[in-house]
Amino acid sequence: MHEKIIRSIQNIKPEHQGAVLTIGNFDGVHLGHQQLLAAAVEKARAISAPVVVMTFEPHPSEFFAGKHLTIPRLTRMREKCCALFDYGADYVLILPFNHALAKLAASEFVTNILHGSLHPRHIIIGDDFHFGRERQGNFSLLNEAGKTLGFTVEAIPTVLLEGERVSSTRVRKALADGDHALVARLLGRPYSMLGRIRHGDKLGRELGFPTANLWLHRKLTPVRGVYTVLMHGIESHPLPGAANVGTRPTVDGTRTLLEVHLLDFNQDIYGRQVKVEFCQKLRDEVRFPDLNLLKEQIAKDVQAAREYFRTQY
Repeated sequence: MHEKIIRSIQNIKPEHQGAVLTIGNFDGVHLGHQQLLAAAVEKARAISAPVVVMTFEPHPSEFFAGKHLTIPRLTRMREKCCALFDYGADYVLILPFNHALAKLAASEFVTNILHGSLHPRHIIIGDDFHFGRERQGNFSLLNEAGKTLGFTVEAIPTVLLEGERVSSTRVRKALADGDHALVARLLGRPYSMLGRIRHGDKLGRELGFPTANLWLHRKLTPVRGVYTVLMHGIESHPLPGAANVGTRPTVDGTRTLLEVHLLDFNQDIYGRQVKVEFCQKLRDEVRFPDLNLLKEQIAKDVQAAREYFRTQY
C-alpha cells in the first residue's frame, strides 16, 4: 500500500500525472465519498488514466481548532487510505495542511498545486466542495480554470439516505447514538477500526477476561463504551467478542484503548494487524468503586455479547 501513497507534491511522479482527480477530506469514506470514487473510476477507465485522490493531513477543521478540537475522526489516515483503495483509488496524495496551504488563494491552489504539480485531465468533486483561502473556491471557479489550463470538471450531486444528506457528521451522530444499523447504511459497511495488537498491563487476564489491546492513535474517538464486536484478520472467519473503548477510569487510565475480549479464544496474537467491526453498543464506560465490581460487570458484558451473537448468527 505504501507505494500507492504520495506524501507531498514533491513526491509526485510522471505516473501520477494526467489522472482523474478527486479532492476532499473523505473522513469515513461514506456513501457520498463512494459515489465520487465510482464516478472517478468510470471516467478513468474511459480515458485510460489513473485515479488520484487528494486529501489533507491534518483535517482542516483539526488544524483550525488546534487545542480546542471537539470533533473526532471517523477514520485515521491508514484506515482512510485502505478504504479509498478498496473503492478504486490508484493513488492517494496526502497534502500537509499548514498555514501556507490555509492562506493560499483558490486560484493559486488550482494553478500551482492542481495544474502545476498534477496536470489532471479530469477533476470530480462533490457539488458542495469548497477550497482555498476562506473557502472561496468552488465548482464554477474550477470549471473556468479548466478551460484555460486544459482539464475538465464534473460535480457529483449529494447522496441522500432516507431523505437526508449522507455526511461524516451524520455518521458521527449515529455512532454517538449507538445506532449501528444506520451507521452501516451510511457507510455501506459496518463501522470498524484497524490496528495492531499490543501488549497491555494484563489487567484483563488478572480479572479472568484477557483482552487483545489496540492503541487508537487518535486524540478523540467517535465510539466510546462497551460493544459487541467481530475481529477480522486472525482466522478465516471473524471472531466474536466484547470490547471496551475508553481510558479505563476504574484504574485511572489515560491512553484511549480498544480492548477486545474474544469469546472462547485463547491464542497468542500479539503483533497481528486486525480489523475490529462494531456491532452493537452495550453500555457507556463507567468508573467502578473497586475491581470486584468491575469484574462482575465484565462478566455481564461478556454474557450479553454471547446472547447477541447467539441470536444474530
